[in-house]
Amino acid sequence: MHNGFRSKLPLLLTFCLFTSFLPVSGSVLCPAVASDEYYKVARNYGRDGHAGTDGREGRDGSSGENQNIFVNGSRVNLDLSGKDGEDGEDGEYGYQPDCGSQPDNVSHNINAPDGGSGGNGGKGGDGGNGGSLTVYYSNLADLRNISVRATSGEGGRGGRGGNGTEGCNCHRRRWEVKTCKGTPGSPDYKCTEKVYRCSDGSDGRDGSDGSDGSQGRLGTLSIVNSKEPLAGDTPTVQLPISQLINKQFQLSKNKWNQRVGAASLLAPGSAIADDYREFEQRLEEAFQIVWQERQPITSFGNQAVTLNLTDNKQVEITFSEELWVEGNTKSEANFTTFTVNHAIPKKDVTRLAVAEFADAGQNLNLKIVDLAAKSDAINTQFRVKFRAQDSLHGFSGYKTEYEGDIPNELVTRDYNRFTLALGKLKIPDEVLRPGVNVDIEVVATRSLGIRSAKQTISWQGAIRKPSTARRNSKFKIQNSK
Repeated sequence: MHNGFRSKLPLLLTFCLFTSFLPVSGSVLCPAVASDEYYKVARNYGRDGHAGTDGREGRDGSSGENQNIFVNGSRVNLDLSGKDGEDGEDGEYGYQPDCGSQPDNVSHNINAPDGGSGGNGGKGGDGGNGGSLTVYYSNLADLRNISVRATSGEGGRGGRGGNGTEGCNCHRRRWEVKTCKGTPGSPDYKCTEKVYRCSDGSDGRDGSDGSDGSQGRLGTLSIVNSKEPLAGDTPTVQLPISQLINKQFQLSKNKWNQRVGAASLLAPGSAIADDYREFEQRLEEAFQIVWQERQPITSFGNQAVTLNLTDNKQVEITFSEELWVEGNTKSEANFTTFTVNHAIPKKDVTRLAVAEFADAGQNLNLKIVDLAAKSDAINTQFRVKFRAQDSLHGFSGYKTEYEGDIPNELVTRDYNRFTLALGKLKIPDEVLRPGVNVDIEVVATRSLGIRSAKQTISWQGAIRKPSTARRNSKFKIQNSK
């Protein structure tokens, strides 16, 4: 450890280490770089022991084979057991330090080398799972002739940690060094004796034992009352939205019922999970999207869409978080259509901005514009916090005069422009007159289908006379989900 640090010292510090053994006149070049770190390194001798290598992890046990069988009353013996995980390897012992030779009569304290730490034991491998068994039958009683062993593998044992090695001991723990200044026989000649010590090296840490691997799971049973194998299913499809147009997609799913008591169906002594599946029916549904949004579907590029067929034979369609979609679903005769009425990129949902702050008194209003021009599709609700302060006192000490939702009847929308009739709210008349400084915070909740987001718009300025253009005002916008 310390020797590694020593190798990284600047060359100037190495030079000072050398000149420290020269007469006083040779060491005056170095006082500025004789740092605490230098003395810390200089006090150590020999070489610390290295840490032992960690043990390797044990390999996981392989899972048992999955099998499909058709029964006809004949006896069948199956071993679908998972294999045990391997044990983890032990960590190596720490390496012995090189104690070297303890320097004699040096003018500083010294530390003996530390022992090496032991390596950690490797984790045991996990046990393999038992294999799954699917049985096709005509007579359920024939399953009593099937003996199956689908046990789980045991986890491997963790390796033991390696022992750390002992640190070096000092052969001399205390000594005195006499230092004299001045000329012998003269009045300024003085000698002092200082005590220095050697500290034994620390013992290396023992490595920790590795954890045992986990046990695998028992195999599972599935039963199908049929002589024909089940077809594969495709319950989920994920693809870019641009690939949905003018195409039908076939979704299919094998529906199962969950039961308990698997062992009672099989030959005595069978080892398998108690929960099992019983095939109920096959579900198939065609799907197509109908695009009625004004923007072409190709403009949404690689936005991901996921189709999923549920056990209720319904097709769930999930769009990317970055795309807001409103539409309706129609299903008949194993065919589902989803009509997209509106599709809006998420970034265009919260692009509201203050357009104008106008008039005074009961005619005071705040006009907000939708820069993305999507307000014909998006539902918008407003909440306001109205604070006011007489202009004689400047923009400080605001008092909240109104905080709450703006009733729908006080919000007018003209295409993509909203007018908020603030003067019609329950706000005292004296703070609605010209010259009053106001601080207004509007929170707009925008929603489409199941998605919603909030945008905060702040405006600050003075109420002007109706004939005066809006000046000396500022606003900021903040978006949130």
